[in-house]
Amino acid sequence: MLHRLTASACLSFATLWLASCGSNSDTPILAGNTQAASSDGETLYQNARVADEAGKTSRAIKLYDQTATRYPFAPSAAPARYRQAQLLEQQGEIEKAFAAYDQFLGSYPGSNLYTSALNRQASMAQSAADGDVKSSFLGLKTKLSLDKTVAMLVKVRDHAPKSRTASKAQFTIGELYQAKRKSKEAIAAFRQLVRDQPESPEAPEALFRVGVTLMEEADRGNQNQSTLDLAREAFNDYLIQYPGHSRNAEARKLITNLGGRDLQRSFDIAEFYLKTGKPESAKVYYRDIVRRSSSGTLHDASKTRLKELGE
Repeated sequence: MLHRLTASACLSFATLWLASCGSNSDTPILAGNTQAASSDGETLYQNARVADEAGKTSRAIKLYDQTATRYPFAPSAAPARYRQAQLLEQQGEIEKAFAAYDQFLGSYPGSNLYTSALNRQASMAQSAADGDVKSSFLGLKTKLSLDKTVAMLVKVRDHAPKSRTASKAQFTIGELYQAKRKSKEAIAAFRQLVRDQPESPEAPEALFRVGVTLMEEADRGNQNQSTLDLAREAFNDYLIQYPGHSRNAEARKLITNLGGRDLQRSFDIAEFYLKTGKPESAKVYYRDIVRRSSSGTLHDASKTRLKELGE
C-alpha cells in the first residue's frame, strides 16, 4: 500500500528534503546541527566584522543579517543581529533598524544585550512619536506615519509588559492619538494604561487626560450632555484614585468649569424655546438654572426671564 512507507524510504525522503533546503542560502541551519552552526556562523560573523571595521557598512549589515538569519543558534547570532540593528540606526534606516532590534528581542531574550536593545527600540519609538527621529547620515528629520509610530510603541510595550518602559510607551500612544484629535483611540489608550498598570507613574496623568480629551471633544462641537458627563466622571475617578497627585487642583477647577457649561447649555436651550414661542418649556430650564446656582450672571438672567414670564 502507498500509505505504508518503510522506515528507510521515509529516511531517504527526509534526507532529500533537507538536502534541497540546504541549498537555499536563506534557510536557517537546524538547531541540532550545532557544530556546523558554530563553525560556519562564526566564519560569516568574522567576515561581517572585517567589513564593519573597514567601514564597508552596507556589506557588514548584509553579512550580519545573513549570520543571524542562517545560523540563529550560533553563538555569534545574537551579537550579529544587534550590530546589524546598530548600523542601520546609524545609517538613518529607522524602520529597518527598529525591525532588526525587534528580531533580536524576539529571538534572544536571554542575551546580555537584551536590555540595551530594548532601550534603543524604546528610544526610537519615543523619538518617532515626538517627531524627532533624525537621520544620523543626512541630519534631517524623518517623520513616520501615525500608524507606524503606534505600531512601534506597541512592540516596545509588548516586549516589556508591566515595566516602566511599557507604561511610557502606552501613555505615548494616548498622547499621539490625542494630538491627532482621535479622541476615541486616545481615551481607549489612556484607559488601558490605567487598567493594566494603575500604580505606574504615568497612570494618574493618563486618567486625567481622559477627562481633558473629552472636554476637548466638547470644545470641538460635541457639546451633548453625555460627553460633559463622561468628562466629569473621569475627573472624579482621577481624584478618587489618585488623591494628592499634582493635577488634583486643576481637576477640581475643570469640574467647576463643567458645571458652568451645564448652566450655559441650559440657558441656551431656554432662550431657544422662548424665541420659538414655547415659554412653558423655557420656564423649565430657567427654573433649573435658578435651582442649581445661588448667584451669577446666568442665575440672575434666569430669574429676570421668569419674572418677565409671570413668575
